[in-house]
Amino acid sequence: AVSVPALKPPPCDGGGGAACPRASALQLGVYFGGLYTIALGHGGTKPNISTIGADQFDDFHPPEKLHKLSFFNWWMFTIFLGILFSTTVLVYLQDNVSWTVGYGIPTLGLMVSVAVFLSGTPLYRHKVPQGSPLATMGRVVAAAVWKWRVPLPADSKELHELELEHYTTRRGFRMDATVSMAFLNKAAVKPGEGGGGSVARLPGWTLCTVTQVEETKQIVKLVPLLATMVVPCTLVAQAGTLFVKQGVTLDRRIGKFHVPPASLGAFVTATMLICIVLYDRFLVPAVRRRTKNPRGITLLQRISLGMLLQIVTMVVTSVVESQRLGYARRHGLVATGGQLPVTIFILLPQFVLLGVADAFLVVGQIEFFYDQAPESMKSLGTAMSLTAYGAGNLLSSAILAAVERVTGGGKGRTPWVTNNLNASRLDYYYAFLATLAAANLLAFVVLSCKYSYRVESTETIDVDVAMDNVAQGGGVVTVKSEAAPMA
Repeated sequence: AVSVPALKPPPCDGGGGAACPRASALQLGVYFGGLYTIALGHGGTKPNISTIGADQFDDFHPPEKLHKLSFFNWWMFTIFLGILFSTTVLVYLQDNVSWTVGYGIPTLGLMVSVAVFLSGTPLYRHKVPQGSPLATMGRVVAAAVWKWRVPLPADSKELHELELEHYTTRRGFRMDATVSMAFLNKAAVKPGEGGGGSVARLPGWTLCTVTQVEETKQIVKLVPLLATMVVPCTLVAQAGTLFVKQGVTLDRRIGKFHVPPASLGAFVTATMLICIVLYDRFLVPAVRRRTKNPRGITLLQRISLGMLLQIVTMVVTSVVESQRLGYARRHGLVATGGQLPVTIFILLPQFVLLGVADAFLVVGQIEFFYDQAPESMKSLGTAMSLTAYGAGNLLSSAILAAVERVTGGGKGRTPWVTNNLNASRLDYYYAFLATLAAANLLAFVVLSCKYSYRVESTETIDVDVAMDNVAQGGGVVTVKSEAAPMA
């Protein structure tokens, strides 16, 4: 679309306020077709590529299970490294060389990546396909509804379950029945059980295992927490939208070099890279000695810290924006919307703080939904985490539209957010987001206090595994699957 002349819209600099010629239907079709193709590709790769990476660690091998605790930190480190390259080098090439080169390099990189990925296929650990998790959950719910009149047995051990060997031979975990959402346990009532012979006449599909029931419960338990992830993902979206628009209004010169607006996100990414290394190499070992938790702190605690830092980020951003608007008024640039004679680096605190927050939130979020998803539904868990980002972007647009409509509803009133940021009240908008984030954090804390981590009942080898910091702290941590979740 940027290389073939027939697919590019006519050139237009927008000078003199003249309207640019509209793109043709073919040009629009190719452009949006490319965007939707990328989205389709992301839908296939994003939920699965990190899952297959984490699946290379054997949960039945304690040393590997221990190393798996750092996997998502370093997985996201590589992701952020690629983002840093795209927001700096590629943006510079697109602005100063050509769009063809700017898009050609990542296209070539993707081709090499696919080749490298496929070349490792013989070396990967592949899990046996277990069918659609949605079909399993639908069957459990349907079976429970079908048997809604069937009483539950007094002893949960009378519910239907397969032998332990069935799971161990498949490198899986068996789960014990729990009293939460007990209605779903009806799906595991055996024929002839539950005090009524009518159960024997039920269709075969209505009999589910306890593990299938508990897996369904676990996914359902994640849904409320998933809902609280949408607002934080909305705040993450600000770095690529309003933060960039703020930067456009400021002096972006560093000597003779002009910082491209799209490169401002590099400050967030660079901070995240540094924080992930510090977190994994220093913070986790230090906290681990006190908490005896292999991860240092629980995943929900890590996410809550990220949310708290996001609130601080929005407050700082609101203060900085208030100062920027003050500069605009003093220099008479409110009406014209011209560039302020103020360095872009006044925005550095909000970019750095958001990067620190994301190091806790983004990594903790994807690891939590992977870790807490049932063993046979890991890809679904990762997909749930990524769904929050899509919903967050949609919510960001919806909030922006609602705020613009409400604050600009009166005659002669200027909305908080307009195309002319110098005439806007973006500081009020950031303060509103901080308030929204605080309310969301409160809801998240309440749900977290009620949440119980997933526990597998499969018997595995009970081995004492020395941590990397044994030489420093002298501590030894016992990894035991049936004792407590690694969270």
